[in-house]
Amino acid sequence: MDLVKIIQDDYKHFPENQNYSIYAENIHFKDKIYDFYGLKKYQKMIGFLTKCFKNLHLELHDIQRNENQIDTRWTMTWNSPLPWQPFISVSGTSELKVENNLIVAHYDYWNCSIFDVIKQHFFMGKN
Repeated sequence: MDLVKIIQDDYKHFPENQNYSIYAENIHFKDKIYDFYGLKKYQKMIGFLTKCFKNLHLELHDIQRNENQIDTRWTMTWNSPLPWQPFISVSGTSELKVENNLIVAHYDYWNCSIFDVIKQHFFMGKN
């Protein structure tokens, strides 16, 4: 199983039709909002994003694999469900820890603060 190829494909059609077979049952996910263990919770989080945000898109800028880690650089964009549907953009990186050809941890690091994301809902322009 080529994890890099699968991840590239998943980014292309995110959040639809994600390949969850590449994740361990007890995957640890962490970003500025979430911190949890478990594949079912991971799937629920992706489902929440799908239901709440419009025009959700995840652009992959770079992907590199070392022996036990895959690093990605990305930008996620969406329209928030407010009446004026502001366009939101968050760039960042992910560290995916790999054991036995399964992703056991997914850590997202944003290039902005949560406050910067909130500001995008009300002010046009850069963070």
